[in-house]
Amino acid sequence: MITLTLLHPLQPVPVQSWTFEEEPKIRIGRSTSNEVVLYSAVVSRHHVEIRKVGKEWEVVNLGANGTYINGTRVNTALAIDGMVIRLASSGPKILIKIESEESSSQEQNLAEDSPQNRKQKQAKITKDTLISVKDEK
Repeated sequence: MITLTLLHPLQPVPVQSWTFEEEPKIRIGRSTSNEVVLYSAVVSRHHVEIRKVGKEWEVVNLGANGTYINGTRVNTALAIDGMVIRLASSGPKILIKIESEESSSQEQNLAEDSPQNRKQKQAKITKDTLISVKDEK
């Protein structure tokens, strides 16, 4: 799963987020045919594409004004969890959050093993046990 978050231009606060579960590629740009549509004069119709390559994600610049990571213009770069890309040198900033399948299943296991779920399981076991004891009499 990958989540893209548009950041406020002056502060590092989220403005809008998009989460993608199964998509092999995500296009960002002004065109309404993109998965993420941004209306900005410096953003190209098809500005950047984020592609799934094996288990990793890759950022690919498609725009005339470039895509920047840490102030450096890139054509392609490996997407890393927590990185921020900028569309054009003065354009919108997007935070990339990548959740691996392993971390997703670990979080699910933790949720299943939460104290509340354990109490519910124990209550069910206790209830089933009481019913069994009553059946024996």
